[in-house]
Amino acid sequence: MTTKNIRTAFAAVAFTSLLALTGCAATGAASPTSSGTAASEEHDHEHDHDHEGGEATEAAGPTPRVVVTYDGGLMVLDSATLEVVADYELDGFNRVNAAGDGRHVLVSTTGGWALLDTGTWTEPHGDHTHSYTAEPALYDVVVDAEAPGHVVVHDGLTTLFDDGTGEVTVIPTADWTEIAETGTVEPVRTYTTENPHHGVAMASQDDTLFVTEGNETDRDGASLLNGADEKIVTNDQCPGVHGETVVGESILVGCEDGVLLLHGDHFHKIDAEGEFARIGNAHAVEGSAIVLGDYKTDPDAGNGLQQISLIDTDAEAISVVEVGSTYTWRGLDRGLDGSALVLGEDGGLRVIDAESGEITSTIEVISSWTAPVEWQEAHPAIAQERGYVYVTEPATSEIHKVDYVSGEVVDSAVLPHATNELVVVTG
Repeated sequence: MTTKNIRTAFAAVAFTSLLALTGCAATGAASPTSSGTAASEEHDHEHDHDHEGGEATEAAGPTPRVVVTYDGGLMVLDSATLEVVADYELDGFNRVNAAGDGRHVLVSTTGGWALLDTGTWTEPHGDHTHSYTAEPALYDVVVDAEAPGHVVVHDGLTTLFDDGTGEVTVIPTADWTEIAETGTVEPVRTYTTENPHHGVAMASQDDTLFVTEGNETDRDGASLLNGADEKIVTNDQCPGVHGETVVGESILVGCEDGVLLLHGDHFHKIDAEGEFARIGNAHAVEGSAIVLGDYKTDPDAGNGLQQISLIDTDAEAISVVEVGSTYTWRGLDRGLDGSALVLGEDGGLRVIDAESGEITSTIEVISSWTAPVEWQEAHPAIAQERGYVYVTEPATSEIHKVDYVSGEVVDSAVLPHATNELVVVTG
């Protein structure tokens, strides 16, 4: 078993308004109850895990929080008010991934994955639960990586894939709070692919490990490994493999000519029409056999797409739906009712019946925008949680909260920074 240590915690200082009142900057290692603007160039050499520096406040129920990145940092927002709870400076292009426990977020940053405690959680107490909120805390890198890539949560395990080395690290999803408190990561499994590549892996409690196959120039399929890292089954008929999700008891990944479905110990290929039909991002929802995917038929089309794919994993068939506006992969998600949610360049959020492919409503949320040439460039993103869709508008530094059932934009806020990536934790 490999043990990895948190090297340092990002130093935390108070918000600008608080500094103006006190006339001084308070610095120190971030703890699970500290918040403010974290200066990435300042580090304490000892990790502070003292909980006494702040207090948890009991809430009436789980309180989701929204995490957004911006050029040079990230913010934590209250989902109810859209107010900024914490603002951290963090150099570089940072990506955010839910750690799977409803509280923590893994930040793909320089050197690996840093751990963000969003400060919202729920604890079991006999036949009921208690929910709490506290000030967030941003820690330094907890798992080293040359090129931190995909983070996948499945079956009580969080699996991290390093594109630079091909190393896979598997951590129990329930361990993130302890990791923040102790500063120690103890993976339950590690594995290194034969060749580094932009890949993904997914571990299960039965000791199997799903992992993509490829190298720096090509990705052609995936394998299922047993607990001894022996290949149970391999499929090399998925060019450009990318975009994973779990639907029922199966794992699905996208290909440049359809999708690949792993069911038990065997693969099924679901072909799309045409020589090139890339599905690179997939979204499943509990209780539905249909997976929402993007759909790209022109390899030179760039990031803007006009069609989505609805993949019926029971019938093993792919339906293509015209959206009526250009969108990007950041503008896709699923509703609680299984609907497909798509944000178009015209600023409209489309609600699509995943069974029929019918666009049931279009909600005007933001101003028109244009898909960027480079995918890393800031552009609108959406995320659904508890019946609300959070929509970012980088052009105006706004975020909007939408009730996609009623079609109402229930709240909007102007943020201190233009946002880029977006993730919501459940609390």
